[in-house]
Amino acid sequence: MPNTALKAARLAAGYSSQQALATALTKAAPQLGLAGIAVSVRQVRRWESSKPPWPQEDYQRLLIHVLHLPIEDLGFRPPWDQGAGPAQPAAPAVPVQPAVTVLRAALPRPPGRSGVQPGTIGADYAIVTEAHRRLYLSVAPAILHRAVSEHASLGTALLGETSGTARRILAAALAESLLLVGRIEFFDLRQPDAADATFVRALQAAGEADDSLLGAAILAHNAFVPGWAGRLGDARERMQAARTYARRSPASAEMLAWLDAVEAECLTRCGDHRGALALLRRAEETLAAGGDATSPDWFTWFSPVRLHAFRGNTELLAGLIPQARTTLEQTLAELPEADGKQRVVVLGDLAAVEAAARRPEEACALLEQALDQLAITWYATGMDRVREARRALTPWEDSAAVRRVDDRLYSWSATLSSLQR
Repeated sequence: MPNTALKAARLAAGYSSQQALATALTKAAPQLGLAGIAVSVRQVRRWESSKPPWPQEDYQRLLIHVLHLPIEDLGFRPPWDQGAGPAQPAAPAVPVQPAVTVLRAALPRPPGRSGVQPGTIGADYAIVTEAHRRLYLSVAPAILHRAVSEHASLGTALLGETSGTARRILAAALAESLLLVGRIEFFDLRQPDAADATFVRALQAAGEADDSLLGAAILAHNAFVPGWAGRLGDARERMQAARTYARRSPASAEMLAWLDAVEAECLTRCGDHRGALALLRRAEETLAAGGDATSPDWFTWFSPVRLHAFRGNTELLAGLIPQARTTLEQTLAELPEADGKQRVVVLGDLAAVEAAARRPEEACALLEQALDQLAITWYATGMDRVREARRALTPWEDSAAVRRVDDRLYSWSATLSSLQR
């Protein structure tokens, strides 16, 4: 059945055709600070189909603004609501006040089901979320991705059956689970489009929990997606949002330094090495100054040694080879044994340093160490660094050392694993 709820709201608002609604939404975009957003008639047609996709946040704001109805009253079913089909109107649409925030409206409680779960449900769900956080260091990404995704599906289903404090605890744990799913998709599996969509869902859950620090962490991770793709303007906009969220709650020195490090990596990827190094110096100063606020338990992906890794990569790409070698060697010496994924990244960067210094034998020895680690813990981002260093060894590709690396890099198992992942 088509989405008659949206059609009824469209007609009640005076838009006799799908094209008329598309035009009204496009004209309203600048009023909401969404310059550049355009809605096509094809998009409206998809929204009025029998299986309307859940609109992205900007489109939700436009629909609410133009049609004066909450998004759930327009026939859209969020990903966490597995009920059958879009909601249909029981009576002609009556204009109401727009939702106060899209994030709060994005995770509605299904009528008549609030409070079904016991008050311990949030804490019980969070126990598994915390276990997944620890498993990330050692479990194969593809396997862990399936487990955490299923856990997130459970959380979204339970959210509509929970109320009060338990609901906030559950929503925060769900946001963390979705953040982990997005991290695996982006860093471990190299699926940026999937990660981008997952981070949006994570932000919706963090909004339901009203956890501004989780929101800041999710937005900063989301900045990696355009940053690594060379879209610096989009990355900086997301970082501005992340910093705004971090100001709403006392953020630790570690978290503030990490926000600088994330933006620095985006600048590095987009060629602004000077700007990146300035941000990294500020991050170091922030860590040295410290502060009274402590980091949340889920903030496990950053430390002073990780900051050195950020700096070493930026120095490498900026052509500061002696500085990069010093920084990366210090990083490698200080990395915890359990941090195998970061070890691969640093080894790959150090190999690139040696290749730039025209020391192919040393570069190959480092690449073999990185491949040893990848055989234990797969990490797509680490493999990317290995490949980048190997490309820098092209002038010596006929040497015995480089051929040994190639024999391992393109073995049957390694090649098949890389293609499958």
